[in-house]
Amino acid sequence: MAWFRKPKQPLKSADKRDLPSDVFDKCGGCGEIVYGERLAKNSQVCPECGFHFRISPDQYLDMLLDPGTFEERDPEFRSRDPLEFEDLKPYSTRLAAAESKLGKREGVVVGEGVLDGIPICIGVMDFRFLGGSMGSVVGEKIARIARRALELRRPLIMVSASGGARMQEGIYSLMQLAKTSAVLARLHEAGIPFVSILTDPTTGGTTASFAMLGDVHLAEPRALVGFAGPRVIEETIKQRLPEGFQRSEFLMEHGMVDRIVDRRELKDTVALLLRHMWAGWEEEE
Repeated sequence: MAWFRKPKQPLKSADKRDLPSDVFDKCGGCGEIVYGERLAKNSQVCPECGFHFRISPDQYLDMLLDPGTFEERDPEFRSRDPLEFEDLKPYSTRLAAAESKLGKREGVVVGEGVLDGIPICIGVMDFRFLGGSMGSVVGEKIARIARRALELRRPLIMVSASGGARMQEGIYSLMQLAKTSAVLARLHEAGIPFVSILTDPTTGGTTASFAMLGDVHLAEPRALVGFAGPRVIEETIKQRLPEGFQRSEFLMEHGMVDRIVDRRELKDTVALLLRHMWAGWEEEE
C-alpha cells in the first residue's frame, strides 16, 4: 500500500495560488509564505526576514497609542472636485470608489492621543486612499492638527505613506506643501517637537514638504523615500543610480534619516525621544 501513498512536500512560495488569501501572505522580502495570524501578532513584520508589510492608519494608531486614548479630529472632511478633473475616470468617481472601499473619507487620519503616558497630536496617512496623495483636504487636516499641537503645546507625530501631491487638484494640491511647511515652522519656533516617521513609500510632494521637516526623522527598514522615482532620475541625469538608492538605509547613511526603527520598537523609540526632547510632558501627567 506504500506505493499509493503520496509523500508530504514542504510548502513552497509558488504554492500560494492554492492558499486562501485571507489566511496566508507571501513575504515581499524573502518570498516565504507566512500564516496571517502569525503576521498579525508580529506587527505585520515577516518573522523570517524582517520585511515590513504595509499597514493601515488604524493599525499604526493601535500600535503607537495607549489603549482607548485616541480622539479623531475632522473626520467629516472630504475632498471636492474643484477642477472637474477627468482622466480615465472622473476624479469624483475615484473619490467615491476609494471612500466606499475603505470606509474612509480621505487619505489621512488625525487626532489626539497618549503615547506611553505622553499626550501628543498625531496624523497617519493612508496609502490605500488614492496612493496616499496629498490633496487640499489632506493638507488642511495636517495643518490643523499641527496648529492643534501648537495650541495645546503637545508634540506632533506624523506617519507618512504617500505617492505625493494629488494631480487631480492641480495648484490646490501644490499649495498644501507651503501650508503644512509654514505651520511646522511655527511649531519649531515654539520649541515643540515634531517627529516624522517615514514608511514605504514616502515620495513626491509629501517628501518635499512636511515629511522631511521633522526635528527627528525615523524610518522603517527598506522604506522607499524620495521625490521623483529612480527611473525618472536616471533618465534625467543619464547616470545609473547606486544600489539601494532612495531606501531608508541609503538615506540614513547620507544624513537624511536619523534612525531606522523596526516597527515593533517604534512606540518605545518615540517615547524615549519625546522624554529627551520635551520636558512639557511631565506637566500634563
